[in-house]
Amino acid sequence: MFNTLHTMFMQQYTEQWTALDQIAERIRALGFAAPGTYAEYARLASVKEVEGVPSADNMIRILVKAQETTARTARSLFALVDKAEDQPTADLLTQRLDVHEKTAWMLRSLLED
Repeated sequence: MFNTLHTMFMQQYTEQWTALDQIAERIRALGFAAPGTYAEYARLASVKEVEGVPSADNMIRILVKAQETTARTARSLFALVDKAEDQPTADLLTQRLDVHEKTAWMLRSLLED
């Protein structure tokens, strides 16, 4: 599965990096400083770094859980964003939710026999 996973993970990594930039830009547009170091991101993250080198199946399971956690986080912010009448952030959340739910589904499909 190496080539398949390598290609898929590279696509996910690239998409996530682009999303991080979009989220940081939105935070700045709202007048706040965006996190700027890995230490800050690690402190704020609800998905924690994995130790060691998991097997391919475990790696996929870890990523499914991370995608689902991120989708739940995005979904939980809608009430706050609606209350603030912040449509651009709601749009960004909708885009992120779509990506994370779809990615979780694609990863889960790799685990099905």
